[in-house]
Amino acid sequence: MHNKYKYIETASEELCEMRTKARALMKEYEAADYNDNSKKHYILEQLFDAIGSNVFVGERFHCEYGKNISIGSDVIIGPNCIFIDNEQIKIGNCIMFAPNVQIYTAYHPILPEDRYIIERDADNPIYYNTCADSVEIKDGAWIGGGAIILPGVTIGKNSIIGAGSVVNRSIPDNCVAAGNPCRVIKYFDDIRKKV
Repeated sequence: MHNKYKYIETASEELCEMRTKARALMKEYEAADYNDNSKKHYILEQLFDAIGSNVFVGERFHCEYGKNISIGSDVIIGPNCIFIDNEQIKIGNCIMFAPNVQIYTAYHPILPEDRYIIERDADNPIYYNTCADSVEIKDGAWIGGGAIILPGVTIGKNSIIGAGSVVNRSIPDNCVAAGNPCRVIKYFDDIRKKV
């Protein structure tokens, strides 16, 4: 087995308890009255590590733990978003997530001898090694519908990620990026020169 990976003990008692608590809080959030903003914000305060003011989270939001997610102020997270937070997900201020955005911090090793756990306790339901790398979305970003953000990525300040993009590398500040794999299409300064 190669030692370049930082493995996460996803079957640990602590992480199992965190997942169970997160699922209960997400269920409570879904059941809360749509117009009861104070109750909904209170639930999100329990779910996330940190949360600013004026944060909206749409229906059917899913995360693994919640406590690895910090969210600034004036953030909209559209319906059906999935944040797999095995590592930190840092979301700045004034950010929009369209529906169906997926953020992954978890991944698995490439080589099968690193990925599959051959010698494991019979009571352990986990038979694949899991690793993780953090994701950061900087202030002012806009993430288009169905975009997928992979582990280790930073989305730069004010940048726009086009709908359906697969972001496998960091994106700089003040640009429009799209595609699979996601790449910079244009910078805001170039757009301003044409206006």
